[in-house]
Amino acid sequence: MLAPWHEFYELLGTAAATLIALLFVAVSISTSVLTSEPESRRNTSTYLSPVVFHYANLLFLSLIALIPTQTWESFGLVTGAAGIGSVIYSIVIALRVHRNSMSDLADRLCYGAIPALCYAMGPVVTLFLFEEKPAGLNLLAGAALFLLVINIRNAWDLMLSLARRVNLPPSP
Repeated sequence: MLAPWHEFYELLGTAAATLIALLFVAVSISTSVLTSEPESRRNTSTYLSPVVFHYANLLFLSLIALIPTQTWESFGLVTGAAGIGSVIYSIVIALRVHRNSMSDLADRLCYGAIPALCYAMGPVVTLFLFEEKPAGLNLLAGAALFLLVINIRNAWDLMLSLARRVNLPPSP
């Protein structure tokens, strides 16, 4: 079933793992902005943690897709369950971003609403996979690619934000 998709999921997983590693390097370089202050902890859980979560989710999807004995049903169950859990997580993040007075429309869409929509494809894909319809695989690939692109945008936005904080003059 997934044999024709092998290279796609191999590339997707490699990209996600590489971007997680680069994110860890970037954050470790700018550790001075990660403080124990409540605002810093809130911003980390609102903006940094979701980026890592989305990349890890794409890596997980890729690893599951590359299991050689995968069946339509087993892949459908995993994508459905992961999708439901990830939608819930994304809604929580969307609410946090919406409550943050510093966030703009792009942040509200890219950190919250769009990832939730991408993950909502999981249960839809499950229905296609249970009926062994290859369209489900195309839908899942589209949602995964969209999530990857949005998350690249979020990681860039996050790094720019961290760079600005590091370069701010100390407050009196």
